[in-house]
Amino acid sequence: MSDDQSDSGDVYLQEYKGYHFLRGKSSSEYIQSLEDFEIRDSDVFLMTYPKSGTVWTQQIMTLIFEDDCTEDYQQNYERMPWIEFPLDGYDFVNRPSPRLYATHLPYHMVPKALKEKKAKVIYVFRNPKDTMVSYFHFSKMMNDLETMPSITELIERYLNGKVLGGSWFDHVKGWYDHMDQVNILFLSYEEISKDLRSAVLKISKFVGKQLEDATIDNIVERSTFKNMMNDPKVNFEFLFDHDADKKKGHFMRKGTVGDWKNTLTVAQNEYFDEVFQAKMKGVPLKMIWNLDE
Repeated sequence: MSDDQSDSGDVYLQEYKGYHFLRGKSSSEYIQSLEDFEIRDSDVFLMTYPKSGTVWTQQIMTLIFEDDCTEDYQQNYERMPWIEFPLDGYDFVNRPSPRLYATHLPYHMVPKALKEKKAKVIYVFRNPKDTMVSYFHFSKMMNDLETMPSITELIERYLNGKVLGGSWFDHVKGWYDHMDQVNILFLSYEEISKDLRSAVLKISKFVGKQLEDATIDNIVERSTFKNMMNDPKVNFEFLFDHDADKKKGHFMRKGTVGDWKNTLTVAQNEYFDEVFQAKMKGVPLKMIWNLDE
């Protein structure tokens, strides 16, 4: 095994170049091959750290490109697949343009051609406290993830990048520090939550779509959390029992900002803030912890 590959004996996660992915869903060899993934100028990529609004933004983007879709997809993830997780019988390359992709990959592992400013990249980040709390609940219902017994145990793992997706800090900083090397739109989960319509307009403009007001209204309505929870293309309720224990929760849980306040103690929050300030020193990225900010 090379220095870039690590197998710590974790039965749930495997590590490659600092990126932690689900065992059995991909491989180091496949992820490495993505560096040479064929990129078209018309491609659009959604980049996120896990639990940062991926499914929400997928919904927005698939609706923006709804009129361009020539195939009938049962689920949004088929229209906009995660490139690091191959699907049986599904060709990620030979698809009609514009091709939409999602990924949790860090900057240093994405297709090289993206760094030549080919295609468009939308990066959505979420404040790490809410991301961590969302992961905590997610781990309880997803059978492919180790269930976190307590938020106390998760805090240490999360702050040290020993969770699905690796380090939140490295992921966000990696993309932020290389913004000038890709054709990118940076958005926060909290921005989308505060003003969904403005977010839809911003994304539409970035991808070169001039949509009628009525179309924008429709996208906004269909992208509310309430409507997505009832939309079978979005809500992942199709997951089998061996994939998820739905008695312990749902793929889409709350979709709120500031839920960390209902979970972290004062001491835990202060400790998190201390680590956050140290790791994000010198990064002028505005973080929204509550919607009243």
